Amino acid sequence: MRRKDREITDKNKIKEIISACSCCRIGFNDNGKVYIVPLNFGFVDDGESYTFYFHGAKEGRKIDLISQNPNVGFEMDTNYFLKEADTACAYSARFQSVIGTGTVSIINDFEDKKKGLSAIMEHNTNRANWQFSDEMINSVCVFKLKVEALSCKEHL
Repeated sequence: MRRKDREITDKNKIKEIISACSCCRIGFNDNGKVYIVPLNFGFVDDGESYTFYFHGAKEGRKIDLISQNPNVGFEMDTNYFLKEADTACAYSARFQSVIGTGTVSIINDFEDKKKGLSAIMEHNTNRANWQFSDEMINSVCVFKLKVEALSCKEHL
């Protein structure tokens, strides 16, 4: 990271920033071109690394790309605020962001899908203990991103 003065390395602060984000953008490699998809998400922090969970249709471009190449990049950001000034170059922005890389895979195991959907719901509603019918779980594709590298930045 070029601006070390903005780097966040404290694990609790990183988790706080991820928790404040509402959208994770995943960048897929589509035959040498980048395909970016904004998704709502949930996550689990096992103390060593993060796993992000997503859901969507069982077919489509995103699903095809997951099967072709599981290596992805991701980005999320929060707390954006434009700092106005008298001249154009004096403008600035406040923000917090997380970027990284990892591998994405489709979850087929019923209990793992339930875990992923629970993480998504808890992150987006701040409420745990959701119940899912078998029909709900079977009707959706759940996939996860195992984070391999992550950096966090803050400019206040």
